[in-house]
Amino acid sequence: MGLTLNIWIMGIAESELIINDDGSVFHLHIRPEELADNVILVGDPGRVDMVAEYLDNKEFRHASREFVSVCGQYNGRRVTVLSTGIGTDNIDIVMNELDALANIDFSTREIKPVLKSLNILRIGTSGAIQPDIPIGSFVFSHISVGCDGLLNWYAGRDRIALPGMEESFMKHVGWDRHLPDPYFVRAGEDMCRRFEDCTVRGMTISASGFYGPQGRVLRMPLAMEDMVEKFESFRFGDWRITNFEMEGSAIAGIAAHLGHNAGTVCAIIANRHFKSSDPDYKPIVRSLVELGLDRLTR
Repeated sequence: MGLTLNIWIMGIAESELIINDDGSVFHLHIRPEELADNVILVGDPGRVDMVAEYLDNKEFRHASREFVSVCGQYNGRRVTVLSTGIGTDNIDIVMNELDALANIDFSTREIKPVLKSLNILRIGTSGAIQPDIPIGSFVFSHISVGCDGLLNWYAGRDRIALPGMEESFMKHVGWDRHLPDPYFVRAGEDMCRRFEDCTVRGMTISASGFYGPQGRVLRMPLAMEDMVEKFESFRFGDWRITNFEMEGSAIAGIAAHLGHNAGTVCAIIANRHFKSSDPDYKPIVRSLVELGLDRLTR
């Protein structure tokens, strides 16, 4: 209670929210007035410029480490495009700093009395694990399964999670006790509605790595040897796990905590069941970008 009171009186400390000399937030190097209400997240910094090709009236291009950003207009609405790099650890930075830009007054360091809800869409690539989801499909993650443990660091985790699914999943898979407990969280309802007629309904694993955490074996064996097969066979009502990616759970989870409308849509460029992939996947991603911009701004 005392800590909360001190933050309210004195504002958020400089060590907790670092603001650069130019008034931009520490990692993203975006200033509050530069953030649009509609945000597209991509992993690859190089993909920002591809998305930006579709934007009119571009206002800026910032680059700091893996965080590249552009703001412009599509369908007459402002859109900020931002790269995150790979992994939920980066998403922890991105989502907290986007929320700070929207909902913290940088001059007083106090939380604004009226909070803003951003529309945040991740557009990415993914590998399907079900045999009936072909390469070239688009999967929208209605539910994200965080195998990274990130959300467990925040209070109120159980308020936004789906405990029945979590318990059933851990039992079915034989979850290794050394791994962080997985969390299941829903995407924003409005974002789900925008994509329900043009995508596969997904329950998506967000893994903490590309190799072992997604069941790939090179020279190190897995802690759960038949992990991918058990993921594929898991059922909870009419839900099944559809695909792997590496960021969506943190986006959905932090957005749910902070009141933002967020979701992840991925182009399927590999099928783990058939052990197949399409190395020439850029046209698929471009089609998904066009769909994502249209649905985000309509």
